[in-house]
Amino acid sequence: MISSIMFMNTPILLAAIGGLLTELAGVLNIALEGLMLIGAFTAVIITKFTGSMLLGTIGAALAGMSLAYLFGFITLRLKTNIFITGLATNLFAIGITNYLSSIIFGTKGVIRFPSSSKILNIGGINLFVYIGIILTIISIWIIYKTVFGLRLRATGFNSSVVQIKGLDPNNMQMKSIIISGALSGLGGAALSLNLGAYVPNMTAGRGWIALVAIYLGRKHPVGIFITSIFFAGSVYFSNTAQGIFQIPADLLLGFPYLITLIAMVIFSILKSRSNNKTLLQ
Repeated sequence: MISSIMFMNTPILLAAIGGLLTELAGVLNIALEGLMLIGAFTAVIITKFTGSMLLGTIGAALAGMSLAYLFGFITLRLKTNIFITGLATNLFAIGITNYLSSIIFGTKGVIRFPSSSKILNIGGINLFVYIGIILTIISIWIIYKTVFGLRLRATGFNSSVVQIKGLDPNNMQMKSIIISGALSGLGGAALSLNLGAYVPNMTAGRGWIALVAIYLGRKHPVGIFITSIFFAGSVYFSNTAQGIFQIPADLLLGFPYLITLIAMVIFSILKSRSNNKTLLQ
């Protein structure tokens, strides 16, 4: 159970850490869902043609970075509305994966790769779990112990100060978006490579859950790690409960999203009360 929850946690965690970097730079990354999806698709396609899961994983990260750059360019350079651009990016990821799937394989359905390819397990734990934990630790070091992290946080806190120092806030934001694309792409790869196939829209809202995890985790990698485990536990419960309780499967599948909604409402109420207390003081 623990290893299953830890693995279910990994895609959400990777996307959330990527989204945290953009959030600290002052960019709300609504495109996490699409970045994960393009990573999941690319990982399977490359693995299928090369037989190498390593190349598939690298390709997923690069695909996520490419789509993230497109999202960043349209948002930062062309000055479009970030909410509309983020939603458009998510829809584009769905459309382009379906289109490429139909062109290359003649189907918009499930795409499998050779069963001989398997994800390495270390001590009975999926390799991607270790990758997620290691990248979380690295993110803590980068955010709080490096010049890049200091500039990143300064950009989100007060971009005018960054400009006075001779730095370009848009450049810092673009870098954070591209990094988030790489991490989200890895999250997508963790999903599809573990399953051994690409399933249309297989991210199933995990990018949105990752976005919520950023705020519930108080915009800190450790908090995000704990929050993503909580959400992964709800996913695990919804999967296992289908064979135990006499509850419609569709209702159980929606349980993780119900938990996400409830958690966000509670968080908003607590934050509102905290702000009110601060004003009264």
